[in-house]
Amino acid sequence: MASDSGDRHATLKRCLAVLRDARNDSEQFAALLLVTKAVRAGEVDAKIRRQIFDAIGFTFPTRLLTSRQPPADCPPHTFRALGLTLLACFCTDPELAGHSQILNKIPTFNDILLSPCDPDSTSMVDDVYQCLSAVLATARGPRELVTKGTVSALCQAYLNGGHGSERALTLLVGLLAIAEAKCWQRDAPQLLAVLSKLSGDFLKAEDMTKFELCELLPHFIPLSPPLTENSQGSECICRLYKGLADILGSKLSQSQRDPALKLAASLVQACGAEWIPAGSAGSKFLALLVNLACVEVRLTLEEPDPVEVEGKKEVVTACYVLMEMGIQECLREENPLLENVQKMQLMRVMEEAFGAVIFYLRQVKQEELQDPFIFASVRVLGAWMAEETSSLKQEICDLLPFLVKYARKLFKEGSPAVSLPQAELVSTEGSALPQDALRFLLPGFCHLTAEDRPRDILISEGAPALLCEYFLQQWEVLTSESSAPAPLTSTEMSLQTTCGVFLNLVVTAPDLVRRDKTFSSLMDVLLKSLPLLLPQKHRLVLAANVATLGLMMARILAGSAALQGTQSAKEFFGAAILFLSQAHAAQADPSGDGLAVAVSPPYVSAWADIRELWFLGMQALAACIPLFPWLPDAALQARCLEELSRLLSCVAPASVDFELVTAFQAVLVELARASEQCRGVILSHHGTEWANLYGMAALEQCLAEQGGASSTPGGK
Repeated sequence: MASDSGDRHATLKRCLAVLRDARNDSEQFAALLLVTKAVRAGEVDAKIRRQIFDAIGFTFPTRLLTSRQPPADCPPHTFRALGLTLLACFCTDPELAGHSQILNKIPTFNDILLSPCDPDSTSMVDDVYQCLSAVLATARGPRELVTKGTVSALCQAYLNGGHGSERALTLLVGLLAIAEAKCWQRDAPQLLAVLSKLSGDFLKAEDMTKFELCELLPHFIPLSPPLTENSQGSECICRLYKGLADILGSKLSQSQRDPALKLAASLVQACGAEWIPAGSAGSKFLALLVNLACVEVRLTLEEPDPVEVEGKKEVVTACYVLMEMGIQECLREENPLLENVQKMQLMRVMEEAFGAVIFYLRQVKQEELQDPFIFASVRVLGAWMAEETSSLKQEICDLLPFLVKYARKLFKEGSPAVSLPQAELVSTEGSALPQDALRFLLPGFCHLTAEDRPRDILISEGAPALLCEYFLQQWEVLTSESSAPAPLTSTEMSLQTTCGVFLNLVVTAPDLVRRDKTFSSLMDVLLKSLPLLLPQKHRLVLAANVATLGLMMARILAGSAALQGTQSAKEFFGAAILFLSQAHAAQADPSGDGLAVAVSPPYVSAWADIRELWFLGMQALAACIPLFPWLPDAALQARCLEELSRLLSCVAPASVDFELVTAFQAVLVELARASEQCRGVILSHHGTEWANLYGMAALEQCLAEQGGASSTPGGK
C-alpha cells in the first residue's frame, strides 16, 4: 500500500514537471488529465495542491472554462469539467478561494447550477458547490456571492430539485446567516419561493421531516421586509401556523418541542403576533405557546445545572421572545387575541417564569457576564419590569444591584449603542452583538424611581451617574444620526426614557440633585441640546422631555454658574419658552361660529405623549422666573406675551379649560411680578379685561396692585 502511494506521488510529480515545462497545449492537456484524475480521487494533500496551482496558475483553467472545442470523441463539456475540477482543487486553499480570479468566476458557477444536468455533468455541479462553499467561507465571498446573483441561482437550483439541490439549500442557509438583509433586499421573490416550498413541505410532512424543517425554516423567515406584505408571504405564514399548531397540539419529546418553539419565536420576531389568527383557535394556540415557553424556562432555570443550561440556552432564548409577546398580548386592549381569563392565567404563569429568571440571574458569576444568554435574560426581565410593576417587587429590588453593575459593565466596556429592531432575538452564538442593556432596563427603572425603596437602592448603586453618562453617549449617537424625519429610533426612545427617570429623581429626591455633581453635568447637556432639538419637528416628544427636565432642574440648581445668564442658559430658556408658547392656537369652533383654543397643528400628533410634560413645564417655568432676573427679557424677546394675549382675546372663554387657565395664569403672574415691562405688555393688550373674563383672579390682583388702573406700559 505504501509503495502504491509512493508511486502515485512520483507520477504526480512527473506530471507537474510536464505541466511546468509543457511546450504546447497538447502536452499540458495530457499531463492535466492525470493531475485531475488524482485530484478527483482525493489523492492530493494541501502541499501538492499548492504545487499544482504553482505549476498551472489561473490562466489555463480559465481558458478551459471558456473553450467551446472539446477534444475528438469527448463529451462537449470536457474542458469545462477539467477547469472546474482544478478550480475546486485550488479553492481548498482559503487564500486562493478569496482570490479575485475565483470571485470573478461566480457568474460562471451560477450558470452551471442553472444548466440542465445530465449524468455526465454531475461532477461539474459538485465542483461548483465546492467552489461556492469555499468562497462563502472567505471575507469578501458573501458580498460577492450576493451581488453576483448566487442567491437567485441557488434558490432556482433548489426549486428545480436536480443533482446537489440539498447543497444549494445548505449554501443559502450559510449566506442568510451572514447577509440576511442584503439577500432579501436583492432576491426577495426567489427566497420567498423557497420559503413557500419549505412551508408547504412542513405542513404536509407527517414524519421526522417535520421537525427537521422546524430547524431549517427560521433561516428563511426575514425580519425585513415583513412577510405579511404580500399574498405569497401571508400564505407561507398560514401554513407555518397550521404546521406548528399540529405539532404543539401533540404529545412531544423535548427534542421535538425545542425546534418548534424556536420556529415560533422566529415568526414572532418577524411578525409580532400577526401570524396567529384571531378567534378561539388562535387565542388557545397563543396561550399554549406562552405556557410552553414559561414551563421550559422554569424547568431549565429554577434548579440550574450548568451543563444542562448550556445546552438549552438557544431554546430558552427563543422562549424569552415568546414570553415578551405574551406580555404585549396580555396588555393589548384594542382587538385583543386573548380573553381576559386567559390574560390573567398567563400573567400568573409568566410571573412564575420571571421568578425563575431572577433566581438564575442571582446565581451568575463574574466570569459569566460576557455570555449573551445573560444579556437575553436581562433583556426579557426588562420587558417584564417595564409593564408589570406590582409583582415580584421584593425579588426585583434584591436583584437591582446586580442589574446596575451588569449594565455598567457593558456600558463601560464600550458596547456600541446602535439602533436595533425592537424584536431582535439575541443570538447565543458569539458575543459580537451590540449589548445595550440599559436600553431594556430603562422603562423598568422609570417605574422604580417613583417608589421609595427601589429608588434608594438605585441611588446607592450609583445609577444616576451611570444614566447621566449613558444620556451623554446616546445624545452623541443621536446627533450623528440623520436629522431628516424618520421613525422613532431606539436612541431617541432611550433618551426620552432616561429623561423620565431623571424627572422622577428631580421630583422625589431634590436634595440628591443639589449635591450630586452628576446633575450639574446633565444640566450642561440639556442647556445645549434643546436649542438643537426644537427645530426638528419630528423629535417634539424628546424636545418636550428635555425642556421639562431642564426647567425642573433649573429650579433646584438656580445657583450654579451655568445658569447665571450665560449664553447657553439664555438659548435654552428661549427654546423652552418657544416650546411652551407654541403649543396652542385658535381654530374654528366646531360647535359654534367663533374661535376656540386648540392644540396647534405641529403638536397634535405628539400631544398624547407630551401633554403632562407641557403642564409640568409651565409650572417649572413659573417657578424659575423669580430665580433668574434675566428670564423676563427672554420672554419679551420671544414675544410670547403678545401671542398669548391675542389668543386669549380672540377665542371663546368656554373653550379654555380650567387646567389650561391655571397654567397660563401661573406664568403670567410671575412675569408681571418680576418685570415692569412684562406687566406693561400684558396691560397694553387688555390684560385686565381678559384676566377677568377667564377668572384669573391672581393675575387681576397682581395687575391692580402693581399698576393701579393704568393700562400704559410700565405705568404705576
